[in-house]
Amino acid sequence: MLIIGIAGGSGSGKTTVVKAIQNSLNKKVAVISQDSYYKDSSHIPVEERKNINFDHPDAIDWDLLCQQLIDLKAGKSIQQPVYSYITCTRSKEDTVLINPAEVIIVEGILIFSVAKLRKLLDIKIFVDAEPDDRLMRIIYRDILERGRNMDTAFNHYCDTVKPMHLQFIEPSKRYADIIIPEGGHNKVAIDIIVNTVEKALK
Repeated sequence: MLIIGIAGGSGSGKTTVVKAIQNSLNKKVAVISQDSYYKDSSHIPVEERKNINFDHPDAIDWDLLCQQLIDLKAGKSIQQPVYSYITCTRSKEDTVLINPAEVIIVEGILIFSVAKLRKLLDIKIFVDAEPDDRLMRIIYRDILERGRNMDTAFNHYCDTVKPMHLQFIEPSKRYADIIIPEGGHNKVAIDIIVNTVEKALK
C-alpha cells in the first residue's frame, strides 16, 4: 500500500490532479478528503457558524484522520465522516465506507501542516497555482456550492483564505517531494507521478 498526500491552496487544482492520477493508475485507488474531517459545530449557534475559519488547522479533527489512515494501512475498512459546509455540522447518521486499497490518496489544503500526518504519507505532492487563478475558482465554488454571493465570497477570500494560505499552506510547500506548477493541467508532472507510484508499488 502507498499513501500519497496531495496539498495546495484552495482552488489550486488538487481535485483535478487526484482524478488524473486515479484515471492513469491501473490500480485500486481510495481517496480521503481532509474536508470530511472538519470538527462538528452543531453546538455553536447557527448565526455564529459563519465565522468558523475553515482554513485554520484547528478546524480539523486530525486525530480521527490519522487514526483512520492507520486503520487503512492495517487493512481495516473505515467509516469516513460526512460534513456539510452549509450547516457546518458532521452528519450523525451518514458515513462513507472506505475500503483498503493499493493506493490511498489524502487531499486537502492543510495536510502538510501537521507533522503526525506527514509521517504517514509515502509521497507528498504540492499543487501550485497562480493566486489570481485560485481566486476565480474559489469565488465560483463558494457561490455555487457554499451559498455565498459575490461580495461575501470575495470578502471571505481577503479576510480568511489569503491570510491562512500565507500563514499555513504556502510554508508547508517545503515538505513536498514533488511540486506541480500550473495546477492540474500539467500533464508531464502527472505522468511522472504515475510512473513514480507504479515503480514504488513494484
